Amino acid sequence: MKKHNGMRPQDIVILLNILSMGDHEWNNADIANSLNISASEVTEALNRCKIARLIDAAKRKVHTNALREFLIFGLKYVFPVEPGSVVRGVPTAHSAMPISEHITGGNENYVWPMAKGQLRGYSIDPLYRTVPEIVSNNPSLYELLVIADTLRVGRAREIQIAIDELDKRLSNA
Repeated sequence: MKKHNGMRPQDIVILLNILSMGDHEWNNADIANSLNISASEVTEALNRCKIARLIDAAKRKVHTNALREFLIFGLKYVFPVEPGSVVRGVPTAHSAMPISEHITGGNENYVWPMAKGQLRGYSIDPLYRTVPEIVSNNPSLYELLVIADTLRVGRAREIQIAIDELDKRLSNA
C-alpha cells in the first residue's frame, strides 16, 4: 500500500467536482480539463483520497458520509484560512449563493482574488489556484466550494447554514 502523506487542497476540489457531476460518466482527463489541473495531479489526488477512505477502491464513487465529516470537522483545521486585504474578486463563503440567500445585511464580503471579479471584499485563498477561473463553468461546483469556504471561515450561524446546504446536496449525490 502506498504511504499517505496528507491531503492537499486540490483533493477536496476534485472530490467536490466529482460530486457536482452527478451520475455523468467521467475519467481523469475530464476532471483535469474541467479544473485546469494536470492529469497526474488528479491521479495522485484520487490515490490520496482512496487511502483516506474518501473515495471507493475503484476511485469512482465519493464516500459522501466520510467527505461530509471531513468537511464539517476537519477542513478548517487542515486548510485554515485568514481573510486578507480588500480586493476585487469572485464572491465566496457567505457572500455567494447558496449561503448569501440566508444571510441579510452585513458589509463583510469574502472573495477569491481575481482582477476581473465582480465584488470587492476580504480576500480568501481558494482551495486551489484555478478555482476563481473554473467556477463560472460549473455552478454546482461553485456552490459546493462556497459551502466549503463557509465551513473554513464562517461563524457559528453561517456554518450551520453551510452544513444544511451541504446535506441537501449530499442527499442527492
